[in-house]
Amino acid sequence: MSTDVSGMIECRPGARLWGPDDEESVWEVGIDLFLLNMGNAYDGLACLFGVRNSYGFRPLAEDRGFPGDASDGLRAEIAGYGGPHDVHGTTWLTWAELETTDWQETNTSGTRTRAAAAGVDTDWGRVWSVMRILSEIHGAENVRLVVWFH
Repeated sequence: MSTDVSGMIECRPGARLWGPDDEESVWEVGIDLFLLNMGNAYDGLACLFGVRNSYGFRPLAEDRGFPGDASDGLRAEIAGYGGPHDVHGTTWLTWAELETTDWQETNTSGTRTRAAAAGVDTDWGRVWSVMRILSEIHGAENVRLVVWFH
């Protein structure tokens, strides 16, 4: 049985203007991963989220759950899948975390780097480009990718 990834990039525009604790600093939907046609290569899912991790990567963001402060648009999208409890591996990752990632780190066998599995030259590169551009506008801590698996 295959595993598919779904998700959305969110940003928090008000946080840069008024600070992260301001009542106007709410998360907004940026773009659905579906529109970026990024596929579901299992080495990338393992490297990033620990899903189907027979590759032996140390995941960047494994099982963090559905963010309690998720945007209304993201809540509506995941509701279409039955809600957070009807999917598995729900997690999120900020651009700030991705900026500090060691992309040359390898899996436990030392044969595959993070860059080869999910770097800018993979299908994930389009996702990273969108997140980078949004972070230039809103700040790295105010851009995140929220994903779930089915």
